[in-house]
Amino acid sequence: MCGMCGIMHEHGEPRGPGIKSDCRLSSARLFRGGVQGMYAIIETGGKQYRVQEGDTLFIEKLNETEGGKINFEKILAFSKEGEVSFGKPYIEGVSVDATVLEQGKGPKVIVYKYKAKKDYRRKQGHRQPYTKVKIDAINA
Repeated sequence: MCGMCGIMHEHGEPRGPGIKSDCRLSSARLFRGGVQGMYAIIETGGKQYRVQEGDTLFIEKLNETEGGKINFEKILAFSKEGEVSFGKPYIEGVSVDATVLEQGKGPKVIVYKYKAKKDYRRKQGHRQPYTKVKIDAINA
C-alpha cells in the first residue's frame, strides 16, 4: 500500500481507473498549492490521507459493514477555493462523509526468522486487513 496516498499500488504506477495522476504528482501538487477545489487531510488509523469528493482509498480496518456510512471528524487541514486552513491539531466544524465499499486483506508478507548454526527457522505469513472507502462529501 502506498504511504503517500493510501491507494494500493507501487510508487509511480497509475492510481486507478478514475484517478488520472499518480501519488507523486498529487503530493507535489498538494505542497505547491496548485490544487483548486475542495480537499481535506484526514487522520484515521494513525495515518493521514488527502481526500477529495469521489476518491476511493484503502485505510486501516474499521469495524463497519459493507455499505455502511463513516464520518471522519479528525480533520487536520481543509482547502476550499485555494484558501487553506489548518487545525491545532484538528479543525472544528468540518467533517468528511464516506461509504464502506469492502473489507479485505492486503497482499501476503512473509516473516522469516533464522538463526545461523542453531537449526532455528520460523516462517510466518501476514495479510494486513483494510477497509476500502469512497469519499462522499466534505462538510464545511
